[in-house]
Amino acid sequence: MRRDVFQAIADPTRREILNMLAHQSLNVNTVSEQFNVSRTAIYKHLKLLEECGMLSIQQKGRERFCESKLEKLEEVSDWVAQYRELWTARLDSLETYLDEIQSKKEKKEKKAKKEKKKKKHGNKK
Repeated sequence: MRRDVFQAIADPTRREILNMLAHQSLNVNTVSEQFNVSRTAIYKHLKLLEECGMLSIQQKGRERFCESKLEKLEEVSDWVAQYRELWTARLDSLETYLDEIQSKKEKKEKKAKKEKKKKKHGNKK
């Protein structure tokens, strides 16, 4: 099964692992100690992150160290950017429409105010 960056960030535990590793390389035990789940469960998360290309696990002596590879998050950024453009355009259109409605409303109110004023002055004569 092909893994991708979206699978990597889909789980809150994996996002937290990535956040921890973004600042420094840590050994597997140090990562697993930060969570209230088994080391095996954390290792499965680490393996999935490795399969997604989001981190590397390297043996250094007797310990395995995890290092993040956050360049893959560019895929998420690109994907989000296309929707940001879409929603920006839609919200701009909505703003234009609401401005038109407001302008028409203000014109009607101004016209009604003038007519009311005209009637008021016309009744005094």
